[in-house]
Amino acid sequence: MRILNREIALNGLLIALGVVLPIAFHQIHTAAGRIFLPMHIPVLLAGILLGPISGLIVGLISPTLSFLLTGMPPAYAVPLMTLELIFYGSASGIAIRKLRLPLIAGLILAMLVGRLGFALALFVLGRFVQLPYDITYFIIYAIPTGIPGIALQIVLIPLLVRGINLASRTKI
Repeated sequence: MRILNREIALNGLLIALGVVLPIAFHQIHTAAGRIFLPMHIPVLLAGILLGPISGLIVGLISPTLSFLLTGMPPAYAVPLMTLELIFYGSASGIAIRKLRLPLIAGLILAMLVGRLGFALALFVLGRFVQLPYDITYFIIYAIPTGIPGIALQIVLIPLLVRGINLASRTKI
């Protein structure tokens, strides 16, 4: 029961970070969210630290809650980001916790799977509603725009995981 309570609390914390981090990045520049992908950080951490189910939950709730509370991401992007983040969170959990891949390899795999999830959502939703994007836009603009965020995640997430693991071993 104690482990379940801890996991629920950590999921809540990571969801809150998924809402707050984009706000902080948008204070720097309005395009900072698209460039640095701040909502991906807590979702990837959820999968890595807590497993694929937590990654899925944080990825599912964060974009919707962020939209409801802040209006970001735009309404048309919420389903796309939600599917992308579900893929990110669950893939990072599977890669690290189940397949036991090294952290960087698992992180890169999760990023590829997440981007494929976004492309899949774009393709499927684009067939049913008129989106301001198409798959060409995604390949030409969205992927290169996100490179700084990908670099940030590859540097920051291993440092955060290492720090969290060290802190959790320390008894006060």
